[in-house]
Amino acid sequence: MKKFIPFLNASAFILGLGFALSSCGGGGGHATSQNPGNYSSVTGLEYNEEGAFEVSEFRGQPDGPNLRFIEGGRTILGTFEEDIMHTNNNLERTVTVASFYMDETEVANVHWLEYLHYVRMDSSAAFFKSALPDTTVWSRELAYNDPYVDHYLRYPGFRFFPVVGVTWKQAQDYCSWRSIVVNQKLAEEAGYYEDYEGGAEAETKPNQRIPLETGFVLPNYRLPTEAEWEYAAQALIGTQWLDENQTHRRLYPWDGHALRNPYGKKIGTFMANFKRGRGDYAGIAGKLNDGAMITTYIYDYPPNDFGLYNMAGNVNEWVQDVYRPLSYQDFDDLNPVRNDGFLDEEDGYDFENFQSLISDRVRVYKGGSWADVAYWMSPGTRRFLAEDSATSTIGFRCAMIRAGTNY
Repeated sequence: MKKFIPFLNASAFILGLGFALSSCGGGGGHATSQNPGNYSSVTGLEYNEEGAFEVSEFRGQPDGPNLRFIEGGRTILGTFEEDIMHTNNNLERTVTVASFYMDETEVANVHWLEYLHYVRMDSSAAFFKSALPDTTVWSRELAYNDPYVDHYLRYPGFRFFPVVGVTWKQAQDYCSWRSIVVNQKLAEEAGYYEDYEGGAEAETKPNQRIPLETGFVLPNYRLPTEAEWEYAAQALIGTQWLDENQTHRRLYPWDGHALRNPYGKKIGTFMANFKRGRGDYAGIAGKLNDGAMITTYIYDYPPNDFGLYNMAGNVNEWVQDVYRPLSYQDFDDLNPVRNDGFLDEEDGYDFENFQSLISDRVRVYKGGSWADVAYWMSPGTRRFLAEDSATSTIGFRCAMIRAGTNY
């Protein structure tokens, strides 16, 4: 590899610029992220020579495991269901959500057990203990749920059922761990660590930051924002007609006002796992329509038009946002999120006289669960819980930005 020598005069610069233009299509083309050329289009300096600026090969954001692409756009967020709770906490407003990625399924028990396996190997005993789901969330004083307490997380038959008993904080830790291990695998596949094999830095490579400039790593996994989750659940791409026209909105993540499939061989079967009525979780023996008395397989029920499973029912799902009853009044209209109490501080709520539950440590969850009636499966409905609390009805899925694009 020849030594890098910067251009020293105008003629050399012009000569280098000619090379830059020719490397980008003979003067008629333009440099792109995928084809930046061999020379800088503004300095004429050559890339990737000894001592020169390095421009890595880039073919676009890699595909992350289990992720589905969610094309962004304009939408109307907010409850599209009758406000039977009279909360008035999610009124309709028009926003734009940028494209992003979301897990096609909820995080399952087997995924969490994998996480615990690696946490046990390289973390402290205290952190491992903090990562354990609370299996006692199944316990009830007046119900015999003991088998779920002992078996739900670890028995192989429940492997691909959604993990529950995890707090918002635990879900955040999982997202951080997943980001590290997925990117380390991508780095190894790209040969990024080969230069360190046997060297002094080899021992530190698991904790080494992989530069974003390499182009083969992914942005961080994280919890979706409430706006992203609601947008993905609606999946209104399936209602498009001609140019920027939508024929209808959706009460649930599927078409129609009914809870049963109206088409084909599956006609009459329920579209989600939810509580059908008082004391009715599954139907009648011999013809169990909703055959899930608690949670069910993460791939059960048809996916929505984005290819996402169980965006209604099965388990509620944590999202990123701090809960405020009037968030819709304060949100930006591009990629809205509420990360803290900005414009609506927690000290504005009287905790002593009104026993308010609103604080910066309370998070939103969405989607309805196996133990909820159909009302809560409408994407616009929302509830909240302390970020360090867990129940048998709340799980989560991860999301990720789509980097390097304006949409």
